Amino acid sequence: MYWFALYTRPKNEKKVAFCLEKMGIEAYCPMINQVKQWSDRKKKVEIPLINSYVFVKINDLDRHRVFEVPGVVRYLFWLGKPAIIQEHEILALKDSLNEIVSSVEVEGLKTGDVLTISKGPFIGKEGVVSQIEKNKIRLVLKELGVLITITKE
Repeated sequence: MYWFALYTRPKNEKKVAFCLEKMGIEAYCPMINQVKQWSDRKKKVEIPLINSYVFVKINDLDRHRVFEVPGVVRYLFWLGKPAIIQEHEILALKDSLNEIVSSVEVEGLKTGDVLTISKGPFIGKEGVVSQIEKNKIRLVLKELGVLITITKE
């Protein structure tokens, strides 16, 4: 059995993971808590760490079963084959989500600098600073092909 990355329709990650688990397929959708601001209130909501992705642990021969779930679009491919995620990478992601990051202090950075993330879900990953704002830094993680935003509260 291997871990694979599934690409889902936007805002379908939690539902896809739930339906896969219901089918007996081990699924993992890393979630984080975030405070959302509306005009009349603030609310703490749980959102996916990586938009439109769910990880599944399944036999290679049973990979087609995931398409029975509404919201699944395709597998993530690498070099023409479905990308296999190592067990230790999934465990590291789960462990890092147990940490709570209370504040981030960054000084002396400029666009184009390479920054190694020292805490949180992407610990140890290198990112290139693409944008710096008053309370935000945007990093491009080339290894994962994602753009993340670090916000100072």
